Amino acid sequence: MSRHELLSVRGRSVAWIFPLALLAGIAVADVTTSAFQIISWTVLVPGVAAAICGVPGTAALAVLAAVVYVLADTVWQHHERTGLSGLVLVVLGGLIAVAAAAVRVGGERRMLHMRDIADTTRRTVLRPLPEVFGGLEIAAVYLSADTEARVGGDFYDVQPGPHGTRVLVGDVQGKGLGAVETAAALLSTFREAGYHEAELATVAERLETRILRHRRHSTAAGQPGGDRFATAVLIEFTDDLPDTVDAVVFGHEPPLAVGPDGVRRLPAVGGLPLGMGDLVPGPSVSVHRLALARDETLLLVTDGVTEARDSAGRFYRPADDVARAVAADPRVAAPRRLVALVRDGTLRHSRARLVDDTTVFAVRRVSG
Repeated sequence: MSRHELLSVRGRSVAWIFPLALLAGIAVADVTTSAFQIISWTVLVPGVAAAICGVPGTAALAVLAAVVYVLADTVWQHHERTGLSGLVLVVLGGLIAVAAAAVRVGGERRMLHMRDIADTTRRTVLRPLPEVFGGLEIAAVYLSADTEARVGGDFYDVQPGPHGTRVLVGDVQGKGLGAVETAAALLSTFREAGYHEAELATVAERLETRILRHRRHSTAAGQPGGDRFATAVLIEFTDDLPDTVDAVVFGHEPPLAVGPDGVRRLPAVGGLPLGMGDLVPGPSVSVHRLALARDETLLLVTDGVTEARDSAGRFYRPADDVARAVAADPRVAAPRRLVALVRDGTLRHSRARLVDDTTVFAVRRVSG
């Protein structure tokens, strides 16, 4: 939360209350007690205001602190006068505090602008998905290992088209802007090929070609990441095959099928990650046709889930948590509840210390 959200009530800032209360406390203590002469402490008031108030508020409190100092030193005269030196200290402290507040507010504005840019990038790479799209019920959550980055190398999308609805979930090797660029390149290709290409294998081949082209471009431009690869799962739902799905696994964790009757791991043999297809002769894409009942949900997760560790170093096993939850309440198999369950289980198991970007994605056919 930003400073404005923390120090506001019903949208109005209350940050000024704290330095004002400090000023009042200093004045009362100086006037009503004979043991302490602390009116010069009013120099602290604009300093506190500079940390939590805006520039106008800090300036107003600096002026008020100087006025209170003059009144205490010349009108109330409870103690021996401190004279001009104390007033110079309070005024100089106020001027420094106003300058510090201006620098801090400028930095906050730049930070908020960068956050807006990061949010726009995230919406471009991971565009918001409706709960129902292309005949599928969808739920997804993304957690960045870097809380300030807001976007990383994990990616997912759903693309309806004349040949069915295609789903892509994956994880680019590495972190930073290079991983984001690779994810964006793969998603842009998926959104076009997933709509136009009739065969799922062709979509997979287009993704492989795209990451190789992206790597060559990065190398030619002198950018790091010339050997970057990505694990992914590509799935196709079609109306003429209501009880099956076609899937291509690129070195990724196979999806789980979660239904009222329990949890099962789909027998999809993982192929090579995207970007490594040139390591083997012949076709590197293998399409698997997998049975999936209409009331079953496909659950896909990235390394942030499967590599989450507890304090003893044990890996998180989402299938065990999901199986127990479904046995207790079959309604947990719904995408939204399933995603929330795995997300909360991952954070609880890792004590909210994520070592990698984390994506939990669930999808199933719309009932009826």
